[in-house]
Amino acid sequence: MVNLDLYRVFYTVAKCGSLTKAAEELYISQPAVSQAVKQLESQLGGKLFNRTHKGMELSDTGGKQIFDTVEKALKLLSEAETKYSELKNTATGVVRICASDTVSTHFLLKYIKQYHEKYPNVNLILQNCTSAETIELLKNKKGDIGFVNLPVDDKDICLSSTVMRLHDTFVASDRFSELFGKTVDLRILQDYPLLMLELNTATRQAIINFAHSQGIHLHPEIELASLELMTELAKNDIGIACIPREFVAHELETGAVKEIRTNPELPARAIGLALPKDTELTYSVKEFLNLIR
Repeated sequence: MVNLDLYRVFYTVAKCGSLTKAAEELYISQPAVSQAVKQLESQLGGKLFNRTHKGMELSDTGGKQIFDTVEKALKLLSEAETKYSELKNTATGVVRICASDTVSTHFLLKYIKQYHEKYPNVNLILQNCTSAETIELLKNKKGDIGFVNLPVDDKDICLSSTVMRLHDTFVASDRFSELFGKTVDLRILQDYPLLMLELNTATRQAIINFAHSQGIHLHPEIELASLELMTELAKNDIGIACIPREFVAHELETGAVKEIRTNPELPARAIGLALPKDTELTYSVKEFLNLIR
């Protein structure tokens, strides 16, 4: 296939009618223009120009036959380049966000609202995922932005930043008032009905691993997939919920539940922003990240 640049030189020479003027427009030397014309003629197998004292004229049996087609092709390519440039600086298309329901509700909701108001033409797809599922989607290029529980040790994704810090704690209704207003030994909670997330979640694993490091075994009476449901059960005297303080701030403020302080406290955790590795971010994705950062 003929190098596209040779057609660009051919088209410019035909428009200018001069090797010198074409060289000036293309910002290359006149010998380079002349050589490109000769190379194109050689590859096509025919004469494209008649060289006259007035300059360069298209040949009847060569240049004139292809000029209109080359002009249309170059125009289409120029339009494609312009469209691509606009897309790189315009928020359109799809942004696929991978996050748990909890992160979406308690962290992302306000950013999603702002982004949708600013860029209504972008289709936001929210994929409800655990951290492990999020990582797999990013690695397989099926997600654009992911939110995962830290730490994560996976070289096949790009960890960008920490976006939210979480402080796991225990909360309960007045049924367990004997535990309020003081610091209790974490060990005694082994004897109480605990509400915790399912075992396959990163949150549950972090809490269990810490407890085991202290020689403590926290076995929940009820396991749930939803922090919102866990909060409701705690409010209704079912048990003591182990939940990030940030996610029950309203309930703590209103007194619907009260916090149980423990010694030792559960260690703080963090939610991190993850991106696919070796992937050029679209303008739409960059704008969403700018909101968060």
